[in-house]
Amino acid sequence: MSAELNHTPDWVKNAVFYQIFPDRFAWSASVEKPGNFEPWESAPTPDGFKGGDLIGIQEKLDYLEDLGVNAIYFNPIFQATSNHRYNTHDYFQVDPLLGGNQAFTQLLTEAHKRNIRVVLDGVFNHVGRGFYQFNHILEVGPKSPYIDWFHIHRFPLNAYSTSANYDCWWDYPPMPQFNHANPQVRRFIFNVARYWLDQGADGWRLDVPFEIKDDEFWREFREVVKTANPEAYIVGEIPSEAQHWLAGDMFDGVMNYQLTHACVSFFGGSRIDAELAKGMMGLPTPEAMDADKFAQRTQELLTIYPNEFAQAQLNLLDSHDMPRFLSLVREDIQRLYLAYLFTLTYPGAPCIYYGDEIGMTGGRDPDCRKAFPWDKSEWNHQLHDKIRELVLLRHAIPALRTGTYQPLLANGNLLVYMRQDEHDSVIVAINLEGSLQTLDIELKELIPDGTVLQDQLGSTQVTIQSGKISSLTLPSMSAVILA
Repeated sequence: MSAELNHTPDWVKNAVFYQIFPDRFAWSASVEKPGNFEPWESAPTPDGFKGGDLIGIQEKLDYLEDLGVNAIYFNPIFQATSNHRYNTHDYFQVDPLLGGNQAFTQLLTEAHKRNIRVVLDGVFNHVGRGFYQFNHILEVGPKSPYIDWFHIHRFPLNAYSTSANYDCWWDYPPMPQFNHANPQVRRFIFNVARYWLDQGADGWRLDVPFEIKDDEFWREFREVVKTANPEAYIVGEIPSEAQHWLAGDMFDGVMNYQLTHACVSFFGGSRIDAELAKGMMGLPTPEAMDADKFAQRTQELLTIYPNEFAQAQLNLLDSHDMPRFLSLVREDIQRLYLAYLFTLTYPGAPCIYYGDEIGMTGGRDPDCRKAFPWDKSEWNHQLHDKIRELVLLRHAIPALRTGTYQPLLANGNLLVYMRQDEHDSVIVAINLEGSLQTLDIELKELIPDGTVLQDQLGSTQVTIQSGKISSLTLPSMSAVILA
C-alpha cells in the first residue's frame, strides 16, 4: 500500500461537519415539484415527504457559513422512492424532487465558493426495486441477462411480500442486495464513486459497509477514490470499533458511534432516558459513566487506530439513525451544550446533526428526522450562539483540531484535559456536578510557570504557578476553555 493511501485528508482534520437529511432541511420555491407533501411543521411519518431540496439548502449556505460549518454530509440524494433515499433507483441522477443534477451542480459550486466541502452518502450494499437491473429481473424473470447482479433464490420474485426470495437488506424486500462477487457490479459501483468525485464531490460516507464482507472490494474502492481525488474523504458507517477498516487500506475514518455512546453515558449521566436509548445503533444501552471511565475511553478511542486515522474520525452526538441527543438527556440543554463543547475540543472532525444547534428534539426514526423550523421564534438562540462560539473557537486555535489530547484530572463528574501543539496549550475543564467546584490542576511541567491562560468563553484568568493551576472555580454544569 503506497504512502498516499495511508494518508487521510488534512481538510477533514480541520473540518466541522453538518449533517443534512435533504427532505427535511429547506424548501425552495424555485424547484418545481408535484403536490401531496406533508405540512413542513407536522410530525414526520415513515413514508411521507416534506419536499426539502438542494436549492433550498443552497439558499441557506450563508446560515451554515455563519455557524462556522466548513463541510456538509448529505444523506442520499440520488433518485429513489423514499424520503430517506436509501433505496436507490439511479445512481447517476439526483432525485428530481431535490432539483435534479443541475441543482446539485449549483449547490456544489456555491458551497465550494465558501470553502464548504460536500460528502455524499454511498449506498453500495443494496438498491431499490426500481433500480434498472433489478427491475429488469422483476419484469423479465429467469431469462433476464442481469440475473447475476443479485442473489435470486427462486421465481417469481416476492418483491412486494413480507418475505423476499432474494438477498436483501435485513430481509426487507424493497432493498435487494448486490452480488458484489460479480465483476460488472463492482465496476458499476466504482464508476459511480469516480463519477461524482469527478463532478466535484469531496468524499463518500458509506452506508452499512460491514455488510459487504469482502475486504478486497473496499481496497479497490479506496484505490479508485484516491486515484480520482487523493484528498477525497472515505468514512464508513461502522458502529463497532473499527480497527479492521482503519489500517490504511480501506477507510479514512468511521462515524464514531463508540464516542457517541461514551458521550451519552458521561454527559447524560443521571438524565439518560434509558428506554429511549435502548438499542441505539445496536450498542448496549448507555449507562451513567464517571469522568475517570470517560477519560480512559476517549483516550483509548484515539490509540486503537493509527494517529492519522484517529484524527479523521467523524465525531457525532446523534444522527438520522438514532434519537437526538437532547431527547436522550430528557431535554437538558446544558448537557447537550457541554457534550458539544467536548466534541468541538476533541481530536477528529466534529459533526452537528441539523437542528441540534437550535435545540431540536426527536425520538426514534422517524421522529429524529423532523423538518428544520425556519421560524426563528422556535429556536433556542442562546444555544445556537454558544455552539457557534465553540465552532469559531475551534477554527481559531489549531491545537483544538490537531493537537495532542491528554486528560489531566478525571474525578466523579469533573473532567480536565489538555490539547497541545508546538504553539499553544489549551486546558478544558468541565464540571457536571450539581454544585460549584474548586479545582487544583497538576500540569507536571507541561506548561511553563508564569504562563497566563484566559478563558475563551468568559472572564476567568489563571496563572500557572509551581507547575499547577490552583483554586480554579467552576459553577455547576459549566466549563472553561483556557488558552
